[in-house]
Amino acid sequence: MTIKIGISPIAWQNDDLPELTAAYTMEQALQESREIGYTGVERGQRMPKDTEGLKAYLDKNDIVLCGGWCSGHSLVLDFVDETAAIKGQVEQFIALDAPCIVYAECSNTVQGEINTPVNNRPTLSRDEIRDYARRVSEVAKWSVDQGMPVAYHHHMGSIIEAEEDVNWLMEYSDKEALNLTFDTGHLLFGGGDVLATLDRWGDRVHHVHFKDIRPDVVAGVRANNRSFLDAVIAGAFTVPGDGCIDFHAVGKALKAMDYSGWIVVEAEQDPIKAPPMEYSQMGYNHIIEVLDASGLSTA
Repeated sequence: MTIKIGISPIAWQNDDLPELTAAYTMEQALQESREIGYTGVERGQRMPKDTEGLKAYLDKNDIVLCGGWCSGHSLVLDFVDETAAIKGQVEQFIALDAPCIVYAECSNTVQGEINTPVNNRPTLSRDEIRDYARRVSEVAKWSVDQGMPVAYHHHMGSIIEAEEDVNWLMEYSDKEALNLTFDTGHLLFGGGDVLATLDRWGDRVHHVHFKDIRPDVVAGVRANNRSFLDAVIAGAFTVPGDGCIDFHAVGKALKAMDYSGWIVVEAEQDPIKAPPMEYSQMGYNHIIEVLDASGLSTA
């Protein structure tokens, strides 16, 4: 049972709010991440698009691809069109030996709309999620058959945000095809029980995001009908160990379920308030502390 520690570059290069991190480069993100000790990075939009270029870019910085966001549209596209839309990413991730694609439904999400309150996110009924689970399972099975696992990312502002949404999606989807990206911060922001969800769906967890939250900021976003992007700017998210989530309890749960794979720090926030290298170092140090206390070993 071995854990690898990766990071998303969004603290340095925010894909949704590029102006927020305009003073930073992707090269800086990779160099500083590797200097801290991270051995993997999730793909960012400002990395080379072509496979050979991306491989050379990562090799130059002595870091591997540990996954990456995949914008799904299974809610509105049929199987043929959706698999055609993600085929290039699936092939690229296979070529680069990535552990999974991190798939999330983006056809009607409000996560990128700064003027839309996150409270106004689209929701589906249980029966509608049952139908969606069938559709996304077909896409996931296709990807698995190509050689690339799919780990679904429950995300703020999307149709799969709350604990109940996650429960229904996992219940009705193909357990042999669709895995889960377990994201602590998004789950708690969405009102979910972090440990209960991990306990219930531990056998489906293929990828883990360690993301902390500042509960007072989250409460203000909810109370004042602010958007997801407003929440990011205000500091709703932070690195593990800087918020309210008990990552030691999460680590013990991961140990109990024999989790083996990547733990990825994902903590987008204003770099003026939270310098990326300083905070990413803080997050890395906390993960090492958690792993040591939980009996989990690193690669």
